[in-house]
Amino acid sequence: MIVSVVAFVVIMSIVVLVHEFGHFLAARKANVPVYEFSVGFPFSPRIATIYRHKETEFTLRLLPLGGFVSFSADGDEDAQKLFGASRLSRASIMAGGPLFNIVFAFLIFIPAYLATEGISLLQAVESSANAIWMIVAGTLSMFGHMFTGQGGMETVSGPVGIAVMAGQAASGGFVDLLFFTGVLSISLGIMNLLPFPGLDGGQLVMVMIEAVRNRPLGPKAYQLINFAGIMLFLCLSVFVTWHDIARLVSSA
Repeated sequence: MIVSVVAFVVIMSIVVLVHEFGHFLAARKANVPVYEFSVGFPFSPRIATIYRHKETEFTLRLLPLGGFVSFSADGDEDAQKLFGASRLSRASIMAGGPLFNIVFAFLIFIPAYLATEGISLLQAVESSANAIWMIVAGTLSMFGHMFTGQGGMETVSGPVGIAVMAGQAASGGFVDLLFFTGVLSISLGIMNLLPFPGLDGGQLVMVMIEAVRNRPLGPKAYQLINFAGIMLFLCLSVFVTWHDIARLVSSA
């Protein structure tokens, strides 16, 4: 249990921080200020400011799980600089996180294949690219089956299920841990591209809606849509977690 929890916290934090770093770099490239880059759960209290660079504070939060970037300064809860940027810039910022997750998975699959199959670097790169393609296609197919009612909850895991798998991967050795981290990173990237309110994909859809109607939705509309999306996402997380626990109890 301890191995599972530690492995889950470390791996999930890594893939989330990679995701947020993608948003951060895309925002910097678009000249959109990021006021905080935090290591830790978003709603937990800030315990330290590790470093400052330009307008960005690199902080540590109380709960060491994941991380986030904030585009809102004190007294600017509407993130006006972000919403004042061009649609192309905002789209690149939203897509930056998922893209970094996929690139990160590709890079860590390469040494994993080198270590397990004794192949050349070129072959490892090719195997990594093929693995990325297969996982992306399989994940999209799974979500497609779920949304059309052709798939069941047995294909979906929440935090509890992921923690169990992380513990199993950690027990299997470093290479298994690399493969698991890569798969989780890709899954996180693809999930965030789904056109669901509160996720990066939902933000991209709203940018496209703005482009079609040729006028902005406004920060308040974004906040309302995102809040509704977050509530739905939390409800889904609770349901999936309950399903994970029930599955563990039934298999015990």
